[in-house]
Amino acid sequence: VKEATMIWDRRDFVRTSSLALVGSAVGHLPLLAQDATPRFEELRRNVGAFHMRGGTIGWLISDNALVVVDSQYPDTADACLNGLKMRSSRMIDVLVNTHHHGDHTGGNKVLRAATREIVAHANVPGLQRRQAAQRGTESDQAYPDTTFDEHWQMDTGDEVVSAKYYGSAHTSGDVVVTFERANITHLGDLLFNRRDPFVDRPGGASIRGWIELLPQVIDDHERDTLYIFGHAGEGFPVTGNADDLVVQQRYFESVLEHVERGISAGRSQEQIVSIEQVPGMNEHRSTPQSVARVLNVAFEELSAEQ
Repeated sequence: VKEATMIWDRRDFVRTSSLALVGSAVGHLPLLAQDATPRFEELRRNVGAFHMRGGTIGWLISDNALVVVDSQYPDTADACLNGLKMRSSRMIDVLVNTHHHGDHTGGNKVLRAATREIVAHANVPGLQRRQAAQRGTESDQAYPDTTFDEHWQMDTGDEVVSAKYYGSAHTSGDVVVTFERANITHLGDLLFNRRDPFVDRPGGASIRGWIELLPQVIDDHERDTLYIFGHAGEGFPVTGNADDLVVQQRYFESVLEHVERGISAGRSQEQIVSIEQVPGMNEHRSTPQSVARVLNVAFEELSAEQ
């Protein structure tokens, strides 16, 4: 690797946390709205999104470059690759992985033969290998060729593609990928639009880090930047603006506030997580299980700080 610059038993709520960790990133996918058929969506200035199943794929198709962000699963990556071949005769110049989860890297091996270089944050190879070992999927992986600690950039001639690491949030390896001239930014799973997010604590996640990261991303981009999200709740889009990042920030602030109040009041973990909606987040497509999963992680994070 190169280096570059409903009524639920309360015990069920607590069990949700450990089950989610065992299932890792895949555990949240059945709750998310998914497209049954492949769909290429043009956004602006040769940049767009591919929708099918798993984390949203971003793409740049121009005469000078073919860039892909994330790879979903093997079958959906194959559908995406077929669509790319219909739109360009180029090899994929760069595949950027926003993080290591299988719904974002599962198609890497399918795209590998058609890709010159795979790029990700320096923490991704280790996290991806550990995840593959846990699942017995080592032979299905294709790992990054190039990694970076803080910043990576590629000038294609008519576009500048950059990636930046802000610190631990959804995992310890999430990066924000920006198509600078198109003014489009792919957030990966740093944004779950109106859906309870997956917080991968074993993968180095930090809810406090997530809260601190989002306003930094807003400050680093234009007010009219178009953002691509990893996932969205049913009925909500996987693209949006800075206001959606503010909603995500407020969501996590509400999560921590709820858990902190519960701990201060002497309530048990089971009592704290036994709610059906994160306070104030009525737009979110939630279930008691998805809320409990997030609150359990918040409880563990806050308890570890004490």
